[in-house]
Amino acid sequence: MTANAEDRSAEFPSAADAAGALDLLLSAAALGTTRMLRPDAATLRLALGLARRPQTFAQRMSGLTAELAKIAIGDSQVAPGKRDRRFRDPEWTSNPLLRRAMQAYLAAGQTADALLSDAELSWRDSERLKLLALNVNAAASPSNNPLINPAAFRAVRESGGRSALRGARALVADLAAPPRVPSMVAPDAFEVGVDLAVTPGVVVARSEACELIQYRPVTPAVHRFPLLIVPPMINKFYITDLAPGRSMVEYLVGQGQQVFVISWRNPDARHRNWGLDTYGSAVVQALDAVLAICEAPKASICALCSGGVISSMVAAHLSAAGQLDRLASLCLGVTVLDQARAGTAAAMIDERTAAAAILASAQRGYLDGRALAEVFAWLRPDDLIWTYWVNNYLQGRTPPPFDILYWNADTTRLPAALHREFIELALSNALTKPGEATMLGSAVDLSKVAVDSYVVAGIADHLCPWQSCYASTRLLGGSSRFVLSTSGHIASMVNPPSNPKATFQTAPDSRDYPADPGEWLSRAQTEAGSWWPDYGSWLAQRSGGEKERPDKLGGGGFRPGELAPGGYVLDR
Repeated sequence: MTANAEDRSAEFPSAADAAGALDLLLSAAALGTTRMLRPDAATLRLALGLARRPQTFAQRMSGLTAELAKIAIGDSQVAPGKRDRRFRDPEWTSNPLLRRAMQAYLAAGQTADALLSDAELSWRDSERLKLLALNVNAAASPSNNPLINPAAFRAVRESGGRSALRGARALVADLAAPPRVPSMVAPDAFEVGVDLAVTPGVVVARSEACELIQYRPVTPAVHRFPLLIVPPMINKFYITDLAPGRSMVEYLVGQGQQVFVISWRNPDARHRNWGLDTYGSAVVQALDAVLAICEAPKASICALCSGGVISSMVAAHLSAAGQLDRLASLCLGVTVLDQARAGTAAAMIDERTAAAAILASAQRGYLDGRALAEVFAWLRPDDLIWTYWVNNYLQGRTPPPFDILYWNADTTRLPAALHREFIELALSNALTKPGEATMLGSAVDLSKVAVDSYVVAGIADHLCPWQSCYASTRLLGGSSRFVLSTSGHIASMVNPPSNPKATFQTAPDSRDYPADPGEWLSRAQTEAGSWWPDYGSWLAQRSGGEKERPDKLGGGGFRPGELAPGGYVLDR
């Protein structure tokens, strides 16, 4: 990232934090954003809820009318929040007309939010209507209007009109192909294998479903029990190996870990029948290879998001097969196993929409990652749509290069069978019910996964709420260490020790954390810095001591092949 890009990155404080793995919004993505955002029966129930409270409704509208009167005479104190950067241009406060437009917009939005709360809707209706209201409110912001946005006027004046032409070209280009949202990063901002995913290693195994990458040790001694990282299925693996200094793989290798990573293939219609067992079998085969190469009796697994779902089910399969002793520990990053009230994603899924979504992906053979990217963007419209609308189109500027956002845009497809099975798991909340789901012929009972677990969540994660991630500690059978990181879904994972703002919260490891996550939070202590060193220390204690590092990569019948990052990651 250039110095200029670093300076400009301050303009997008929430974008990387809002970026997320896209693998849970499966129904909405298959059916499109129009269906996700259009009014439905929840809107009628909102109207009925307000109709039953006419006095409350009248008070809200009276309050809005009074506030609009204050705005008109210049006596209003309504102001944007400290973190609202849409109106940071001084002209929004110094220009009387712009100030009134901003204040009227803010007052109307506050009233709409209050009315939604007043209606006392069910959790599902409330989540759905909050999303609709969020998008309507975000789109209505006067900062999005090219006729009154002061930054847009300034850009046109200073560029002699060229900014408007650049913005128009960018708009046409973004609308020409999915995901049809403003570009958050230029397609040539990075190159995988050159700027990203550059930790030295080799591909030591390849199957139809994945490649297995082994990284070259850099310390004189290494831990005896290796580490296998299982990334999500709908994103590329290099979220764990971003730019140097921001790579979790690089960090763990530097701590003496023998690190392996699965790089999933980007499937197409030929792979429509790949399901949970396909990916679970790939994890088992990778584990076999890791143990053979390192001549180790056991290994640890670190899995992220949907990779954590698969890995947890594989661990239950190993337990049922009497092979759980092959696992030294299990780390789950931003992984939801208990789908009850699991945020916006869970609220958007019901049996009717699920059936339609399953049919849509079955007809194509896969779920396109670009459709998921579009859905996710509309979940955080201020951060992922309208910030870039202003930057790219109104100001005619190229967005700065963020490694997380480049990875976020580098989507993959999800086979139709896996799409269907993930939705079915969510609808029935099967992983909370012993024997309800199966993996490789074994009934899944997470309480039988009696290995130490390290569970990480993000306190600002709206996709996988931290409370839902916390529930995993109650499902798994061993002692757990729950860590609550700063930031959102993916930014909480990309949390290098060099981040000066990083903190995390934790409490002593336990086999019996309290059922209420709020109670856990009241006991937790805040630690300065990244959770990576905490995990590194925790993992080292469960890694079997040290031995001299190997002279070469591969072994045990697995020969080194293509250099990392391999070939599958480059398939689009």
